[in-house]
Amino acid sequence: MKAAEDQVVEDDASFHDDEESFFQDIDLLQKHGINMADIKKMKSVGICTVKGIQMTTRKALCNIKGLSEAKVEKIKEAAGKILNVGFQTAFEYSAKRKQVFHITTGSQEFDKLLGGGIESMAITEAFGEFRTGKTQLSHTLCVTAQLPGEDGYSGGKVIFIDTEHTFRPDRLRDIADRFNVDHDAVLDNVLYARAYTSEHQMELLDFVAAKFHEEGGVFKLLIIDSIMALFRVDFSGRGELAERQQKLAQMLSRLQKISEEYNVAVFITNQMTADPGAGMTFQADPKKPIGGHILAHASTTRISLRKGRGEMRIAKIFDSPDMPENEATFAISGGGVTDAKE
Repeated sequence: MKAAEDQVVEDDASFHDDEESFFQDIDLLQKHGINMADIKKMKSVGICTVKGIQMTTRKALCNIKGLSEAKVEKIKEAAGKILNVGFQTAFEYSAKRKQVFHITTGSQEFDKLLGGGIESMAITEAFGEFRTGKTQLSHTLCVTAQLPGEDGYSGGKVIFIDTEHTFRPDRLRDIADRFNVDHDAVLDNVLYARAYTSEHQMELLDFVAAKFHEEGGVFKLLIIDSIMALFRVDFSGRGELAERQQKLAQMLSRLQKISEEYNVAVFITNQMTADPGAGMTFQADPKKPIGGHILAHASTTRISLRKGRGEMRIAKIFDSPDMPENEATFAISGGGVTDAKE
């Protein structure tokens, strides 16, 4: 048991060095004439890397208290000197993609479907009705993300944002038993936050970015279960739909940027709604995931989950840039997501 505990908590030094150099600290701007007070102002809103400046519009930077247009221009210019903001060859980009890692779902069949597991530098969305295994998958990933895996993956910490009050630490203990790892070590490596409104959910992302920066390369996974629940409550009716979708788009854009900036995997769950127009087209399943086109385009990989017999669940690739449309069967056991026994 002790060895397993070390396995979870131990930080692989060599891997950590690679991760450290993955992003460039915003403090580098000091060498280009930007004062520390302005750097602190940007850090207070979760902009902690040079790439973070590149990912933020001038308008958004001007909205930070104490930053004038002239200062913002100077900051953007300094960031441009440090970073290559132009084009690179596909070969150069493929070398960068080698830093992408995969986190196992706990089921080999499911991993195969996803090309190795939940991918870093991407948003993976799982949607389905209630009792299809979305929250169980989230809990399993909290543990599997901490375990060393294939291709030199060293394991790391997890942040869990809970919008539906479904997070249960006791489930993590059960799953930890399955992988023979220490309960306390596993729970210590998961940072948990309960979000109460869609605004609160957005504010938590500033904290997430700051945490990923503060402990560079230590965090590997961000889970939001579920992404849309609070937006559904805070915005009602068609009158507020445009505003809801705009706020949702901003949140998803932020998630995508965080995943690329710090090389972490982002896993989100989503709910379903009845599709009133489905009857006209004779669809077999008249339900669809909520969030509309905004969420559909923002997610890198979308997985549809549905119930099978007993504890069996079926996962289907709904949309992916590089995976074929396919299905896999997995089961939910006391130890989390596992392979289905034939």
